[in-house]
Amino acid sequence: MSAKAVPTEDPSADEALVRSLLADQRPDLAGAELRVVDGGWDNRMWRLGSDLAVRVPRTPRAPELLRKELRWLPSLAPELPLPVPVPVHSGAPSPGFPHTWTITTWVPGEPADRAALRDPRSARILARFLSALHHPAPDDAPTDTQRGVPLSEVADGFEELLRRGAVHGDLDRVGAVWERARAAPAWDGPPVWLHGDLHPANVVGADGVLTGVIDFGDMCSGDPATDLSAAWLLAPSGSVDHFFSEYARADEAAVLRARGWALLRCQGLIEIGRAGEAGLPGGKPTWKGPALEALSRVLSSSP
Repeated sequence: MSAKAVPTEDPSADEALVRSLLADQRPDLAGAELRVVDGGWDNRMWRLGSDLAVRVPRTPRAPELLRKELRWLPSLAPELPLPVPVPVHSGAPSPGFPHTWTITTWVPGEPADRAALRDPRSARILARFLSALHHPAPDDAPTDTQRGVPLSEVADGFEELLRRGAVHGDLDRVGAVWERARAAPAWDGPPVWLHGDLHPANVVGADGVLTGVIDFGDMCSGDPATDLSAAWLLAPSGSVDHFFSEYARADEAAVLRARGWALLRCQGLIEIGRAGEAGLPGGKPTWKGPALEALSRVLSSSP
């Protein structure tokens, strides 16, 4: 998982602000029930009524991420077999709030960093979702220097930690998994659509079953291995093979690269979780436990 700017709360981004934005731009919704939702990184979110959500930026990069979702997600969503937060209103910058904000559909369910996806069916559901998403992207699709690229392009920081022995998990095993991933042949197909940031806080479930995927701000195009890391990050223990059997399009090289991506993301999620336990800004204490479980799956799986 790539480093992100630590989110800082804007004290003006409160219910009163959201109410004023709605009154100004969507008066038809201004009287609906509004409840702040715990979680999120780049955006603060409120549930609006029973079936909508308001997302307001809280990091410098967040407005651009929202504009990306506004541009691409409405056309992708109908092709996907799970609910996703489809933008229904683009909030224009105004004197009261000089940034883009959005209203989206509400995706029901409990985030998986708070209620794990324990039902084995989730592996195949996730694989079907990614099979539907991973089709060739248009030439003007967004790219990302930290996602969908060869592992060699994001390796420096992690390999320095590895040399210093400052990684989570058994050092020899971590090194062996990473070396196999780095040595795997590169993706040679067309860039495909990627979610870009699949981890437990960005999916929701009910009764242990995956029911929705959220937060597409990092969507981009590139090597599907970035997203296939979700086989370890999200699928229940013992179901990685079921995931790849259902996905059916990943050769051995893709699986090796995906496991390398999973290793990177686990390390980042654990650090964010530890920061949360320490009460540091931007920390998410609920991320540590699922990431440690995922790391165990990464290090115990084959190849």
